[in-house]
Amino acid sequence: MISRASPREYEFAPRIINPVRIRRAVFFTGEAELRESKRVLEENMPWLRAEILSDPLSAAQAASEEAVVFLCDDAGLAILDADKIRQQNPNAVIALLSYQTFIQCAPPQAAHRRYPYTAKADLIFAVNKSDFPPSRIIPSVVRAAEDLLNILKYSRVRRFIFHIVDDEPRWFSQFLPVLYGIIGQRADIMITRTYEETLNFLFGVEEESQIPAHDYQSSGKGDDVVCLIADIFFPRGADLQCSAGRDLIRLMNKFYPRIPVIIASKAPEARELKDLGFVLPKGDPDSLERLRDHILNVTGLGDFLIYDGAGRELRRAKNIHGICHVLLEAEKDTSQGRELREILERYGDEDKFSTWLYMHSYRELGDRLRPRRSRGQQLITLLKRNLQSEIARMEQTPLLLQDRKIFSLDDLRAAIQSLDPETIQPYSDNDIISCWLDRQGYPELAEELRPIHGTGVGLSRTLTQTIEKWIGFYKEKDRGL
Repeated sequence: MISRASPREYEFAPRIINPVRIRRAVFFTGEAELRESKRVLEENMPWLRAEILSDPLSAAQAASEEAVVFLCDDAGLAILDADKIRQQNPNAVIALLSYQTFIQCAPPQAAHRRYPYTAKADLIFAVNKSDFPPSRIIPSVVRAAEDLLNILKYSRVRRFIFHIVDDEPRWFSQFLPVLYGIIGQRADIMITRTYEETLNFLFGVEEESQIPAHDYQSSGKGDDVVCLIADIFFPRGADLQCSAGRDLIRLMNKFYPRIPVIIASKAPEARELKDLGFVLPKGDPDSLERLRDHILNVTGLGDFLIYDGAGRELRRAKNIHGICHVLLEAEKDTSQGRELREILERYGDEDKFSTWLYMHSYRELGDRLRPRRSRGQQLITLLKRNLQSEIARMEQTPLLLQDRKIFSLDDLRAAIQSLDPETIQPYSDNDIISCWLDRQGYPELAEELRPIHGTGVGLSRTLTQTIEKWIGFYKEKDRGL
């Protein structure tokens, strides 16, 4: 996206989470609601071609090298030749959107026994006319398919994964639209439904005894996980048992104590684990809003928060300027300074600085700081030097839109108003504008732009209006109003 940089300018390199994008969605369903959700995909994912196939022969003959998701209802998947689909489409993901109540609530083994066709699906979601209308969840289904494809086949660099462990597809349908609205293109989501599948993903083993004591990061993708969201009851072997969740959470606290754990369960056993994770009563009326707040606070997606040992919030920084102010306080030889240094040492051990930087588009800075382990004043000096250097670079790091160099919000507004919408669209589709705004210290505007996608004049108008609103806000803030 970015071409030659002059000696006084730095190149902006946005972080692309998924190098392979799903460009094609194939509906194989007779359900009218599912077919109508094709329009929702076209509006929310304008880079994607959606089509409806009406017979199994057409589905079996579909062949492509590009990434594609097959979206099936129960009847469609039952007659689909999944093996042939995968043979002819090496980058295919098959998703079942099930209307069957039993499948929506059942663990995979039970669903496979009663409805064998469910074993063909890579992903399973719940749909119905009331709680889980297809029009609401279909963009999340496609995004989950894209994440799965990239995590399993195209993972070449460090990723950032929200790992969900739950056996009930109806929870995914309720929860994923909320979670994707929070993370945008900054992280991926991986779903596992059994204890064995989860161990294999995190550690690359089949049993706990096989986890290497000192080299546990060498296999599996546990080091890429930034948050674990797990139920207590899910299958372990042939049984549904709470020991599966309890043992998984114990393993995460042992091997990956930096990873925040959210225990999504109403079971009494969940309360016994409250010291090991944040207990969220799944299904409560305010549970999703509480979940959103917690995720923003603990995973680096929101403000940078400083908590003391008792969990009290001491400081809050919205950007790296604010973090620098905290560091200036921490270097003072006062009781508050010493307390902050102790907390920041713990944050360094838990990779909280690098994780926040990654999530706010400072990939190179996060890579530099992640392997560094310093203490006391040395840690404060290291962090302050690197952050201040990044602040100085930001003023000389333009966003390039076609041949326009963007250095300010006014530049961005003018470019979007004057450039062809087709030039703007790829930057919106891939959250590149939001990434640049995050680095420039405008996280609120970046957050509001992140879910905006579209085409044509409508996209340009929406982006312009949003930017104008926040220009006024930031100008008032600078004047101290």
